[in-house]
Amino acid sequence: MDYIDFCKNYFAVTNLPINLVNEDGVLFSSLGDLLGLTATNPIEIYPSDFNPEFRAQDPDIVYGAVKIEATGDYIMLGPAFSFPPDDELIRRYMHQCASPMNRREEIAEALCSIPPLSHLQFCRHLVFIHQCVNGKQISVTELMMQKAEYHFRREEQYIEAIAENLEHGRLHKSYRPEQKIYAAIREGSSQALKSSLLSLSAGIYEGKLAQTPLRQMKNLFISIATKAVTLGAIPGGMDPERALQLMDLYVQECEKMQAVESIQALQYTLLTDLCQKTSECKIPAGISSEVNDCINFIRSRVNAAITIEDVAEYIHRSVSYTTKLFRKELGFTMGAFITRCKLEESKSLLTYSNKSLADISNYLCFSNQAHFQNLFKKHYNITPMKYRKEHQVMHRS
Repeated sequence: MDYIDFCKNYFAVTNLPINLVNEDGVLFSSLGDLLGLTATNPIEIYPSDFNPEFRAQDPDIVYGAVKIEATGDYIMLGPAFSFPPDDELIRRYMHQCASPMNRREEIAEALCSIPPLSHLQFCRHLVFIHQCVNGKQISVTELMMQKAEYHFRREEQYIEAIAENLEHGRLHKSYRPEQKIYAAIREGSSQALKSSLLSLSAGIYEGKLAQTPLRQMKNLFISIATKAVTLGAIPGGMDPERALQLMDLYVQECEKMQAVESIQALQYTLLTDLCQKTSECKIPAGISSEVNDCINFIRSRVNAAITIEDVAEYIHRSVSYTTKLFRKELGFTMGAFITRCKLEESKSLLTYSNKSLADISNYLCFSNQAHFQNLFKKHYNITPMKYRKEHQVMHRS
């Protein structure tokens, strides 16, 4: 039997990801083939008394392994999900597979096209594949009973790992200082962040996340970045979409690096950048929920030709009521706030993109380039081009 053809046909019929692998690597990957990605083994290969077998690494992301007895190769089925994957599940999958963040949309689309399966349905697929490639039958009940044995083995490995870490002093002592880091970002306090980072002279310990020091550091970076955004920046008032996009950019930059020291420096830059941006987004204490909704609505639409009427409609209030309430609670007009949000976004675009001034002006819906330049100079006492020259040099140095 041509097992690669078998995998291709199985994927075409079921739309379930399927791989053909051995100890040397991946011989065929349906998702890799579909997306044009270099595939790695989705899960660990190790000798087992079970065939077929569950190989779940995450309670919500299930894999199965069928050893092809005639060759010693394995057919790996999965990932499979019991419910359509949400953003969090997609991020967990990409973290496990070290997937490139710039391909997130394509990977998410592929994962969402996988039909949801119960564990019973997944077992039936494994039983069928085993019968096809090995000519042997196993009952679904027998395969389902493996789950208890599988979890018992994982618990044994967990206990052994704890004992080994205790013996060598590899403890997660950084939990409390790490929480202070995320609290400092949440408060937008650069001083508190600096103090918390200094207290972690030995760095953050997250346990063994990979086989090599470089991959370990990259995985650690992704873990810290995720927590800094979800526990710090977003609860602190930063727009979720902007915070997640910023994290994706940093992760992409991290993946290109080949030195542990460079990743450590990038980690510090990420944390301070998030802290500064959260500070700029801080919502004053004591404001009403309606004004808070106005602020979030405006911040999430800086690239739209947003009007005061749009904001009033969003909170289901009159224009007169909305403008008076906004000015009363914040001390400045809504129009001034809309302009400020657009100008703050323009600073990011000037620093981190190569868009022309005309493109930035159009993107942010200023009436024309000259109007944008005049407003920028008036607010920051510097021209956009001079700001770009100064800050792009700082960013790249």
